[in-house]
Amino acid sequence: MKAIDPKKIFGGTVRLPGSKSFTHRILMAAALSDGPCEVTGPLSSEDTDLTAATLQKWGVAISPTSRGCRVEGCGGVFAPCPTPVNLVNSGTSMRLLTALAALGQGRYLFTGSARLQQRPMRELIDALVQAGVEAEAVNGNGCPPVAVLGGSLLGGEVWIDCSASSQYLSALLLIAPLAPLGMDIRVSSGPVSTPYIDMTLAVLQQFGIAVSREGYQRFTIAGGQTYRAADVNVEPDASNAGYFWAAAAVTGVTVKVLGLSRASCQGDTAFVDILAQMGCSVAGEDDGIAVTGGPLRGVDVDMAGMPDLVPTLAVVAAFAQGTTTIRNVAHLRLKESDRLAAMTTELRKMGTVVNSDADSMTIKGGRLHGARIKTFDDHRIAMSFAVAGLKIPGVVIEDEQVVRKSFPTFWEVFDTLYGS
Repeated sequence: MKAIDPKKIFGGTVRLPGSKSFTHRILMAAALSDGPCEVTGPLSSEDTDLTAATLQKWGVAISPTSRGCRVEGCGGVFAPCPTPVNLVNSGTSMRLLTALAALGQGRYLFTGSARLQQRPMRELIDALVQAGVEAEAVNGNGCPPVAVLGGSLLGGEVWIDCSASSQYLSALLLIAPLAPLGMDIRVSSGPVSTPYIDMTLAVLQQFGIAVSREGYQRFTIAGGQTYRAADVNVEPDASNAGYFWAAAAVTGVTVKVLGLSRASCQGDTAFVDILAQMGCSVAGEDDGIAVTGGPLRGVDVDMAGMPDLVPTLAVVAAFAQGTTTIRNVAHLRLKESDRLAAMTTELRKMGTVVNSDADSMTIKGGRLHGARIKTFDDHRIAMSFAVAGLKIPGVVIEDEQVVRKSFPTFWEVFDTLYGS
């Protein structure tokens, strides 16, 4: 457990580790490339380390460097892996690597924690089968464990439902350039979280892959392309930046997150626009983005494109005057925890009036009190409620080490807000 100290914070500048989402995608693209790639600033966390370790099991050499790591591309052909791959609770690793296994040799089996085995995969499996891949949910329920036969990818026209996760589409985009027939991907529903599709496309471009698109509904990728080896930099994680911008919002100080700009294709940088609507001041500067807190007011906002920031916004909303409505977030019920239920339960412990339904939640700002916060084995619940503890005495975070999933140094960086 970790008790949060509500003494005055001084804010200042914060330097964060690399983006988890970019790290996953860059490691995979580098592994698919035709030569050595230098990756600067990648995130080392439970999730990204699982991706790296799996690629190494598949014959990809990854070695540490002073600035990150070096990945020796395998040219799009992975070695056999006779033992099951346990991806614990990493949904990103599970979905993206399941698709990459179609480029391997032999049968690949993926499993994970009890929670990961509840997370949906049916739509991705169905799409892979359309592309000629022999893939199945072993228990017949559309969830992990999942088995994939390497070497069976053909490509062609593929229809996919992305209403539950954009990761299904990202998975197809990663393997499409290496499909003998290429792919003509048609999105039948969704996608949610469209900025993550933009991130995948940005990585493909960095490695020399051409994609033709019609919005988010159709993507045409020629087969026979080559991932060209590249040296790439991983920018700081905008999802994790949200906790520090939120800290500024609820305490009234100024916090600048270094290394991020409004030009980033990480959709979560738009969180500062929501904070501005709530009464904060936002400054995009040459070296980062700064937020200064002010009197907060409730907002009505669609968060379909920023699901990872919903817990953070919910905590900020508890300090705002009036009611905040967060819409179009049904897919949060399928994350590491049911985040709508988790946030509703824990905010009520602190005295907040909050309600949630199938795809939205409303939070009425008011007087709060301390509480012991259950994290539900979800890193984002822990980090979001740490922000509440900066203003409210008696906030205690259970299982605080759950942050290792995405931000192992969170508590050290968080403590820098207090100054020296």
